[in-house]
Amino acid sequence: MTDEEPNSNDRPAKRGVPEGLWLKCPECQATVFRKQVDRLLGICPECDHHFKVGARARLEQLLDVGSFEEWMTEMHSVDPLGFVDSRPYKDRLKSEQKKTGMVDACIAGRGYLRGRPVVIAVTDPDFIMGSMGSVVGEKLTRATEKATELRLPLIIVSGSGGGARMHEGILSLMQMAKVSAALGKYNEEGGFFISVLTNPTMGGVAASFASLGDIVVAEEKAMIGFAGPRVIVATVKAPLPEGFQTSEFLMEHGFVDRIIHRKDLRSELAAFIDYFEIAPAKV
Repeated sequence: MTDEEPNSNDRPAKRGVPEGLWLKCPECQATVFRKQVDRLLGICPECDHHFKVGARARLEQLLDVGSFEEWMTEMHSVDPLGFVDSRPYKDRLKSEQKKTGMVDACIAGRGYLRGRPVVIAVTDPDFIMGSMGSVVGEKLTRATEKATELRLPLIIVSGSGGGARMHEGILSLMQMAKVSAALGKYNEEGGFFISVLTNPTMGGVAASFASLGDIVVAEEKAMIGFAGPRVIVATVKAPLPEGFQTSEFLMEHGFVDRIIHRKDLRSELAAFIDYFEIAPAKV
């Protein structure tokens, strides 16, 4: 090596692109900057596609800063059936908890939405597809009962591609009736329930509490339904209508009351609450 030749050890190491810096939009296939998507509340800057949003991010988008009081933080699922598919259910729960930082697929509590006190629950599409097991059902039921007691508006934001959680069998299926019964009592006491449907809202969630709102709103192009389209096609042996099971299709057929862009959701929900003039109890 001559004096003019650089020492390879002195060359700066090449810096790779940090993982997760970019996202590929499933709608327009554009590669977009994650931070820009986050600033836009999880919306593609190129085509307006609404990315899936986790439960905690959803609460930050909707509620006043620092106003959320989480309830039932220690409630966690067990494995009553000793269920095993590709791996044991108890192991799947541990990995999902590590991946999402959540105990289960639902967060519930009390907060303020533009100064208005509300009880709110959100399901997370990343925790076993946001499926409803016994913990999710119990949290939703208790949140509804607390909203009844406090005479507060109730908001449930659904993001469940898994419906009822098969890993818990009938203990999961019974949550559909349990949450619905609590909502029935809430309605008898004059409560005001807003159901927000996001992509996806499927299975037992769509077939129970998610469709029982006094007002049912949905985000744009959300997939909403009971069985998936492939299952339906295989069953009825006929092609499905264009746009079937999207929020726009359901709006056209009377299942959804309104489709709201995510950037407008917070203000629209506040306007609904003002319109119905729900007076909170003194606590």
